[in-house]
Amino acid sequence: MANPLAKFKSDAENKSFDLEHRKRINFNIGKYNQSVESGKSQYVDVELARSRAAYIKRKSIDNLEKYLLEWETNFKRNGGKVLWAPDKEAALQHIKEISNKHGVKKVVKSKSMVTEEIHLNDFLQKNGISSIETDLGEYIQQLDGEPPYHIVTPAMHKSKEDIAKLFHEKLGTPINFTPKELTLKAREILRNEYLTADMGITGANFLLADIGGVSVLENEGNARLCASAPKVHVVIAGIEKILPSVNDLHLFLPLLSTFGTGQFITNYNTIYTRSEKKNPEEMYVILLDNGRTKLLAQNPQKDALSCIRCGACLNTCPVYKNIGGHSYSTTYSGPIGSIISPYFNGYKDYAHLSYASSLCGSCTDVCPVNIDIHKYLLYNRQKYVNDKNVSKAENLIWSLWKKSMINRSLMNKGGASLKNLFVGIATQNTWGKHKSSVKFASKSFNQQWKERNK
Repeated sequence: MANPLAKFKSDAENKSFDLEHRKRINFNIGKYNQSVESGKSQYVDVELARSRAAYIKRKSIDNLEKYLLEWETNFKRNGGKVLWAPDKEAALQHIKEISNKHGVKKVVKSKSMVTEEIHLNDFLQKNGISSIETDLGEYIQQLDGEPPYHIVTPAMHKSKEDIAKLFHEKLGTPINFTPKELTLKAREILRNEYLTADMGITGANFLLADIGGVSVLENEGNARLCASAPKVHVVIAGIEKILPSVNDLHLFLPLLSTFGTGQFITNYNTIYTRSEKKNPEEMYVILLDNGRTKLLAQNPQKDALSCIRCGACLNTCPVYKNIGGHSYSTTYSGPIGSIISPYFNGYKDYAHLSYASSLCGSCTDVCPVNIDIHKYLLYNRQKYVNDKNVSKAENLIWSLWKKSMINRSLMNKGGASLKNLFVGIATQNTWGKHKSSVKFASKSFNQQWKERNK
């Protein structure tokens, strides 16, 4: 496997100079941002709503064990089964055991970032089980052999012409099919998959402690079919998805919808409690840790567990809009992904993502639950340095820089030509690859000041 940092640098550089990609992403994100501003019109005081949501999520995270155990007790009372997974390997093993128990050969999946996190489709394929994505965007990405590009909009980077070509190559549809015709073709194919699947797998937007419920938001109705048509329904949810009460949904459903897509509320909002004894015959919920308790131990970065996965920070981030979602090589991209991914995937290998930020603070401004995203990126950087992950060469460079910056005589030594030569060599493979090198003035500010103020 390629070094994550080297791969990130290479992919980010390639995407940054792909003008067609940047044009497409900025256009699509621009449409979302317009819709979000319209969606906010439903609020008399949107800042009050954000503050209340932030308080509830912080309370949930600070009392995570209490609410998870309450949720487990109530869900089991309703007839569901709960399985705990400390890591992705444990979650996949649970899936394998459930599949073997019920003779599963085909799975239908609704959109779920946590299943992407554990690479579920690859695992099922290796175990002889076919897995079909039923969300249209995810279905497009699966056909193309790509992971999701964006938390909310998996195929955001593709144009309608790209999708028409993909369907033509994979499904034999005419190359000039319209978006409506492409959608109808996908619907025609997927309808039969629901009816012949042995198991349906969904994620969870929220886990409701007081009723033992699983709340799922969607716009296509495919999650409902995944949850009800097959005989077995499996939910995979991160442990941070907990909310204290079903009564909190009146606040979180519109917030997630508005900040995610600009809608007042998503088209389909369902709560599963397993109290009905019809289809599915069995319902399991796998509660996934996979680094979340590592993040929970970090103060104040643990607040990032409050994220409700709306994607707003991705849509506003100048870095994301230039390098795209795939450059991060992680399930969760953009600013929020740069905070949490090091804890989920290995801190040393993915800490570089916390440096992939302009620290402009726009991500913090748009977060519906008031996570100080740009501040936590700085804390992640601090942790990386404090853990002594920085190379000796980098330490030496910063030490020399510090000495020169606090010593006026050292700053004035060398002259402009020597400084220009040194900086040019030092930045030739980074800044200097695409931008003109920094040029120092022939005389420093200090020297000019002395001459003008004798």
